Amino acid sequence: MSDIRREDLMRALPYARRYARALTGSQSNGDHLVAESLREMLAGEDAADDMRLSFYERVTRRFNRMQRVQEAPHDLSGTERQLLLLTSLEELRVEDAAPIVAMTPQQAAQHLASARERLREAAATDVLIIEDEPIIAMDIEELVHGCGHRVVGVAATESEAVALAARTRPGLILADINLGTGGDGTSAVARIMREHQVPVIFVTAYPERLLTGETVEPAFVITKPFEPVTLAIATYQAVTGGLRIA
Repeated sequence: MSDIRREDLMRALPYARRYARALTGSQSNGDHLVAESLREMLAGEDAADDMRLSFYERVTRRFNRMQRVQEAPHDLSGTERQLLLLTSLEELRVEDAAPIVAMTPQQAAQHLASARERLREAAATDVLIIEDEPIIAMDIEELVHGCGHRVVGVAATESEAVALAARTRPGLILADINLGTGGDGTSAVARIMREHQVPVIFVTAYPERLLTGETVEPAFVITKPFEPVTLAIATYQAVTGGLRIA
């Protein structure tokens, strides 16, 4: 692989990691999928025009070979989840997402429409929001309500977040990374997780800076600003634990 193609691949890596982690609901499982896909791509001459799309396709294909299906009748299918993650979390056009899941754009659009209709009712839960900017916190709270969830508290500081989590025992935490003078969102979550294991979605304007491999990293990351459907599918994946792999 040429140096230019290798650089393109490295730039795509954080986004592939985010997708794989959200898909599986696990940092370790997601990174395993990405590592295996990365080895394939480094070993060959990938001719794709868009390395990021090629990465998504390889991760999806490998995941589907390893998937352990445990879907209840009311659940979103694996393909529906993949399409929602690709178009919402990864912000791909339907035309670009369709080949990744081996569908035509028309088929993908139909599956997306069906999935979005059922998504809101699929995984309602109690949500703790950790956000230090009042206006942003209000916007997020409105989005959370719009997705069918209940907000049990909004914390602006690390200490407030820890206290609220202990009191409310939320089913999901939606956390900003930078809390300004009020501390750090990742530290708040780490302290909460010592007493209460709960799915967490981190919010950041720079996801590629968060998924560096240098520290313990979250499985669920969404990018500011985000649309309601992005929050809805990330919440669904977090609460249901993603899709299992053998």
